[in-house]
Amino acid sequence: QVQLVESGGGLVQAGGSLRLSCVASGRTFSGYAMGWFRQAPGKEREFVATINRSGGTTYYTDSVKGRFTISRDNAKNTVWLQMNSLKPEDTAVYYCAVVGYSGSGFYTGEHQYYYWGQGTQVTVSS
Repeated sequence: QVQLVESGGGLVQAGGSLRLSCVASGRTFSGYAMGWFRQAPGKEREFVATINRSGGTTYYTDSVKGRFTISRDNAKNTVWLQMNSLKPEDTAVYYCAVVGYSGSGFYTGEHQYYYWGQGTQVTVSS
């Protein structure tokens, strides 16, 4: 059974940092791109960051560029999201996900992701 388990969320003041982790189990995902999405209260889930299967290519939504960094360790089946200079508008439930097909690229569409974690809450106070 495939599971993605996120951790590392919490409450932080504006300007602070958090590091989210996502550990996958049940199969290896070294051949698949992974990503982070978030959903704020009353809003649709949105793309945050993605990393290709080798870890050599990353892509971010404009609002987090320069502040967030996605990385992965295929040996540990783990992906991280380092979040710096957090803003109140970053408050959301953050989800990690794995695409549904093997490929060398990266993917920003929610429909392209097949496996999802349960989410971890990030709250940034002003």
